[in-house]
Amino acid sequence: MNTHITIIGAGLGGLTLARVLHVHGIPATVYEAEPAPTARAQGGMLDIHEHNGQPALDAAGLTEEFRGLVLEGREATRVLAPDGTVLFDDDSTRGRPEVLRGELRRILLDSLPADTVRWGHKVNGVRALGEGRHEVTFADGTTVTTNLLVGADGAWSRVRPLLSGAAPEYTGKSYVETYLYDADTRHPATAKAVGGGSLFALAPGKGIQAHRENGGTLHTYVALSRPQDWFAGIDFTDSATAAKRTAREFDGWAPELTALITDSDTPLVLRPLYALPIQHRWDRVPGVTLLGDAAHLSAPNGEGANLAMYDGAELGKALAAHPDDPETALAAYEQPLFPRSAAAAADGAELNEVLFGDNAPHSLLDMFTGSEGTH
Repeated sequence: MNTHITIIGAGLGGLTLARVLHVHGIPATVYEAEPAPTARAQGGMLDIHEHNGQPALDAAGLTEEFRGLVLEGREATRVLAPDGTVLFDDDSTRGRPEVLRGELRRILLDSLPADTVRWGHKVNGVRALGEGRHEVTFADGTTVTTNLLVGADGAWSRVRPLLSGAAPEYTGKSYVETYLYDADTRHPATAKAVGGGSLFALAPGKGIQAHRENGGTLHTYVALSRPQDWFAGIDFTDSATAAKRTAREFDGWAPELTALITDSDTPLVLRPLYALPIQHRWDRVPGVTLLGDAAHLSAPNGEGANLAMYDGAELGKALAAHPDDPETALAAYEQPLFPRSAAAAADGAELNEVLFGDNAPHSLLDMFTGSEGTH
């Protein structure tokens, strides 16, 4: 392929694309706003699915490295009532091995030639030059001209406006993120409540979800269905006050559960949840496409990282299959992308209703046990 691929964003999707292209001998450059690969924490655990994430890593030639990252036993799942009663407990594996996102990103970075990722390149704007060419302007004033541009730059993509006028909208729910460290020693009751894998403690419109990461690290996402101005009334720069206010929404819940909020070893982080329209799509525009959250941001449903990697792998394979005709490759990539993304987003909306709808947590128990309408 004579075309050099320009990828905006060094998340899992963009890096998977770069790696699959490299496997096929196609050069690419990834521009990333962060100043270095270790500039920020990379989030928590990911379950890598047999139907999308694992095939993507296989296409990238990284299955063996991925297997080396798997944390055994983390697929265990339990559901607790607000009073701490165990409603469901399952430690079986389901073909969705768990790894740390940061470690997965590291093996992708390590698999690329040293000069592939250009750190510290925050995109200020992108404009079309005609004939499939685009100019990308960075915050430092430098520019690059592309023949094939891929927006892998997440929810607030700077590339998306070239293709679509859609913008993410608030879903009505936010997460408050916390961590407990060395929990088996320092917070034994809470560590016991969470167990060896995932914990769900749910009620209509809210919930406490936690996951055991390496050793005794417990990573929590507290979900609250509240308007954004409600969260704006909480000063998250004052973590003690923010924890107290957030925990008040769970008054009467078991102390081993609310300790995930009140005893946090890190400042509480507010993460508002946004989504693009479920049927988001665009008409073919020469020389540019999207992948991952830039293409199909949806409410968290366990599919986001898997889909981004799968998108990257599928785009890389399409470009390798049509080295002399990038437009044919982009069309071949986008045609199945749209229905695949819409189906995943619809499933995600349905899952969020299961987790936080009027029948929670019984709707989740029904999903796990295969029974319906028994509560």
